[in-house]
Amino acid sequence: MAELSKANARADGVEHALVQAGELIESAVSMHRSTPAERSPMVPVSDGPAVAREIEALLDRAERSLSVIMPGTFERAKPIIPLLGKLSAIGHAGIAVRVLCSPEVLAPLGLLAAARQGTLGYEIRVAEVDLRGLVIMDRRLAFGRTGPEREGRYASRFGDPGSVRALDLMFAGAWAGAIPLAEHLKLVERLRTESVRLILGRLRAGHTDDVGARQVQVSLRTYRRHVAAIMRDVGANTRFQAGVRAVELGLLSDVT
Repeated sequence: MAELSKANARADGVEHALVQAGELIESAVSMHRSTPAERSPMVPVSDGPAVAREIEALLDRAERSLSVIMPGTFERAKPIIPLLGKLSAIGHAGIAVRVLCSPEVLAPLGLLAAARQGTLGYEIRVAEVDLRGLVIMDRRLAFGRTGPEREGRYASRFGDPGSVRALDLMFAGAWAGAIPLAEHLKLVERLRTESVRLILGRLRAGHTDDVGARQVQVSLRTYRRHVAAIMRDVGANTRFQAGVRAVELGLLSDVT
């Protein structure tokens, strides 16, 4: 768990790299720096079929690598669902595929089931930050949403070498700071016991140790021992932050 805590401690670095990536996409598109042959029109992110067509065009042209950031919510990730089979086929064909995603979309997109069945064909890492979709093909073409989060209603494909290279480096930084899927699943399983989930609920609610121990019906000493272990495992510095981390990991949806 030491490696996992270290990865969680770098969460701010992951988020910073992804914010920079979004700003770079906006800069590349707004300055019209991509070559005419690789420039594509702005696509409304609400137009799922159009977004899927743009992404599929990159998948079809991939020869060496694909770096993919899944959007941070299931609703925003819907356009890529019909392409997940093709993404697996590309990975099984020997092309290096790396997928970065948030915990919230792992199960809804079927990624957890595919990973457990051994049919993924590519590596997944998990970042506990809100992600904006991005696809980088062969380190020479990219497709992503432009503009700030509140205004980024369009996406575009571009191939300016400098911008794509910088995006690839930012992806590499975010990838290094994210948690490998296997480690994420180990953490989730470890924290999914009923007693731990109840304690996490108390932490999220901001209860004192005395109150939490009474509600969970364990001794204060035992409660504090569990709290210390939980904070270490999720890489939290405070009790409340441990509760927040648990929400991000999808562990508290059933806790009252």
